[in-house]
Amino acid sequence: MQRLFDENAPRKPTNLSVNSDLLAKTRALKINLSATLERALESELAAVEAKKWASENKEAIQAYNDFVDENGCFGDEFREF
Repeated sequence: MQRLFDENAPRKPTNLSVNSDLLAKTRALKINLSATLERALESELAAVEAKKWASENKEAIQAYNDFVDENGCFGDEFREF
């Protein structure tokens, strides 16, 4: 699957404000803050992009659903379940 960002782009130092207790507990467990933040940001980006895609393709999705409602799904006659 194609990534939503360039994995090879250089890293950029960033200042963040984080709850001090949360930060202390994650540091105590030696959780990699940068990697964790990158995963969280990628997940959020994917969710926003999926919502955007669904919105942009809403008419086509509805047209397909209407077609299936009227004609059934391709291959229904071969389905054994």
